[in-house]
Amino acid sequence: MTISVGEKRKQALKTIWKAAVSAVSGEQSVENAIVKDTPFQPDLIIAIGKAAVGMCRGALDSLASPCEAIVVTKYGHGDDDIRKRENVTLLESAHPIPDQQSLEIGKLLLERVGDMDKHSRLMVLVSGGASALAEALPQGMSLADLQAITDEMISTGKTIGQINQQRKEFSLIKDGKLLEQFNGQEIRVYAISDVEGDSIATIGSGLGDCHRALTKAVSTIIASNQTARECAAKMAIDLGFTVKHNEESLYDDVFALAKQMGAMLASAQPGVYIWGGEPTVILPENPGQGGRNQSLALAISEHLSGKNNITLLVAGTDGSDGPTEAAGGLVDGNTFDRGEAARDALKRADAGPYLAQQDSLFVTGPTNTNVMDLAIAIVE
Repeated sequence: MTISVGEKRKQALKTIWKAAVSAVSGEQSVENAIVKDTPFQPDLIIAIGKAAVGMCRGALDSLASPCEAIVVTKYGHGDDDIRKRENVTLLESAHPIPDQQSLEIGKLLLERVGDMDKHSRLMVLVSGGASALAEALPQGMSLADLQAITDEMISTGKTIGQINQQRKEFSLIKDGKLLEQFNGQEIRVYAISDVEGDSIATIGSGLGDCHRALTKAVSTIIASNQTARECAAKMAIDLGFTVKHNEESLYDDVFALAKQMGAMLASAQPGVYIWGGEPTVILPENPGQGGRNQSLALAISEHLSGKNNITLLVAGTDGSDGPTEAAGGLVDGNTFDRGEAARDALKRADAGPYLAQQDSLFVTGPTNTNVMDLAIAIVE
């Protein structure tokens, strides 16, 4: 069976994307960090975020001796391997809107860290999503208050930096407050960055920030969007393409980015074009099923209409996008051929069903990492 040129481009984009995500996997990133670092044997590992399962597995497989571990991740992101491991407690909660389980986990973490003895050592593994997955609230603030604040920030197009800054102001565990409760000998933090600038003060709203620690503490960024983009570029070259563009610039509203990127691709020279970052989106009152990546992919596809030489993949490196099970969209010059329906889907933040009907939805499942989003285009 002969494979069309367009299908070959799609397969190449999937290969490039998978190479980028594999390079920043939680498991491999932690293993690499531990090998490079000075020896450290923790008494407890706390892994929290969308990449928590992989990060914890990488730590447990790399340490000289086994230890207790608490793994906190999004519903559906746990796996059988981590569940079967001795002395590992797997906890799942809601993302991006926290739920009651998020509060129960926050309380547990505060108690567990505070109870560690003066001779103990703590390893903390942090990745994107941590902010919603665990929380402890001040007196007088309810779960409903937290959910309303979070929903308002997300729906009005706030950046992750703005959202996490506000979370830090009221949280009892963010901004280094959890680590402040530790009275042992040493803390070591490894973090996978899902924020612009890769600041430990912003990742997970500062859950791994050591600035309040009362003992020896150090944090290290072990993977980032730059890491993923560099590996995407390398794979593109290995596949025989020329990389024409590679930058971390997806930091605007999806429709502003779509106009800019669409115009660029419509007149681009043959090659591979790579962007990284995290777009924002302003949601309507009753949004549908479509996250920022699906919206961005569909919005850009309008600029590619009728062009049979361009294919674009936009996807979250964590394998999820908004309130859906998809990672993003894989589009080309035919995706926007139902223009009126496509524009209506974008207006209602409901790009997912439209992309599914066009066989343009990109679904990967959880990836055990999170370094924001990638947009990769092949122009021939």
